[in-house]
Amino acid sequence: MEVIIHKCPNCSGPLTFEPKDQKFHCPYCLSVFTADEVSAFEEKQKAAQMAAPEESSKEKSEAGNETAAAGEMALYQCPSCGAEIVTDATTAATYCYYCHNPVVLLGRLSGKFLPDKVLPFAIDKKDATARFLKWIRRKKFIPKAFFQKEQIEKLTGVYFPYWVVDADTEGTFQGLGNVLRVWVVGDLEYTETKQYDVLRSGKIHFRQLTKNALSKNIKQKMVARIQPFPLDKTIPFKDQYLSGFQAEKRDIEFEKIDEDVTQELGDYTKEMLHDAAPGYVAIVNQKSTTKIDELKKNYMLLPVWVLTYREKGSDQVYYYAMNGQTGKASGVLPISYPKLFFAAAGIFFGILIFGLLGGYFL
Repeated sequence: MEVIIHKCPNCSGPLTFEPKDQKFHCPYCLSVFTADEVSAFEEKQKAAQMAAPEESSKEKSEAGNETAAAGEMALYQCPSCGAEIVTDATTAATYCYYCHNPVVLLGRLSGKFLPDKVLPFAIDKKDATARFLKWIRRKKFIPKAFFQKEQIEKLTGVYFPYWVVDADTEGTFQGLGNVLRVWVVGDLEYTETKQYDVLRSGKIHFRQLTKNALSKNIKQKMVARIQPFPLDKTIPFKDQYLSGFQAEKRDIEFEKIDEDVTQELGDYTKEMLHDAAPGYVAIVNQKSTTKIDELKKNYMLLPVWVLTYREKGSDQVYYYAMNGQTGKASGVLPISYPKLFFAAAGIFFGILIFGLLGGYFL
């Protein structure tokens, strides 16, 4: 499997994508490049390599070797320093632990796993850190260890895989709608009930229904809580945008969620047709039909800032996530029970003193 580092055209230093200006920066010679400039340079490099004599099969295998390890772990060789890079089965972009250069595992994002689009980060780490600290200040009973410097440095930008669905549906909805009219004449109250045949039908266009495509995110509902993503800003996939971030490839195929998506689209269609018949006290004997006329799916990588925390002596892992485009945040946070105890004690003694003083002056 090919493991690459996107290199600076001027000094061959590792390029990283900077969300602030949506360009690629070299930390060594401080050069800045657009995506088109990086792509053009790399195309020339590929053409030159194809024209050069073929390297030996041994060199090829050493340059991009993948070997199975225990469980679902795999070993790769860093093209910069030659150190081993250990990843799990879904990692598609990461850092070399030794030279800290960003690497992209191209084999994990090729063929049927090639994303259709990517939504680049718009919030850089400095801004993400500031937003996290502002968000955490509103949480009163969080352990200090959760937002210490060493912990905050673990805040990581990750491209997560999603299926994004556009669909056209059509359906019918019918039933008997009840309308009540109540009036009073003297001491008598009259109630009139009228019943109408209700029929609604129509075509509905759904756009950008976003579904998780990574099994280890299923339990982490907070990733769903930071939606929606501004998908109108997605661009055709280029692996250069992964440089400087981590990335995951999908391990949930669309066939696995197809039935759930169909059910969800059908339920939405029924609900919208029902809502198109207002003014009735109740609609009874309801019947509905729905079908999908057209469904298009796209495999996308979407940006999320993630921070995890494990309390000492506990297996519980807490998560914080932030939308890498909009800044919307969510988290499953730890509680500092000493802080909670002292806050409760303060309230108790405050009420007690107020009561004693009140009784003294009465």
